[in-house]
Amino acid sequence: MNQIDNAYYPYVQANLQRFFPVNEEQSKFLMPYLKVRQFDKKTIILNEGEVEQHLSMVVKGLVRKYVKKSKKDTTLQLATEGHLIDSEISYLRREPSPVIIETIEPSILVSITYDDMQEVLEKMPGANKMGRLLLTAMFMKKDERLYKQLQLSTRERFLEYIQNHPHMLQRVPQKYLASYLNIKPETFSRLKHLIRKQSA
Repeated sequence: MNQIDNAYYPYVQANLQRFFPVNEEQSKFLMPYLKVRQFDKKTIILNEGEVEQHLSMVVKGLVRKYVKKSKKDTTLQLATEGHLIDSEISYLRREPSPVIIETIEPSILVSITYDDMQEVLEKMPGANKMGRLLLTAMFMKKDERLYKQLQLSTRERFLEYIQNHPHMLQRVPQKYLASYLNIKPETFSRLKHLIRKQSA
């Protein structure tokens, strides 16, 4: 393992603990399979139609996952530091990706390839349980976001997100945030100005 991997590994290990417990033996086993990838701003990491090779954690930066249809982008995920990102269907089924993954900021990712993941699942003690817990956590998060979009009004959805992620207004272009929250751009702009007036 190279030096930069050693520098980032404690960060990755700490964030993996959010999904499942990782002991010292498992950590030492996993380290050689991880690799660091660095990307400039506005770099397409995965294009539609390509097969996803990596499951990645964002160590630094901001990455967007979206679908493009009829010249319109729909943002599905905004991954910041500590979050996992991949094209799940493509990664797990080994088929062309229906989504595009692109950096919004210069980004550093720590990744594991599909083939290496299979070897880890086969050889590392407790890996199958870890894999199940990881998938469960990812799909639960996705379902929770869907339920919020269905249950909350546009205003409630906006307020809930901004209160929990205030830094994203500075980091993410407004059109991406509006798309992610399923809010029309003009409505998002009106709500944003309203919040600014209230806090002034």
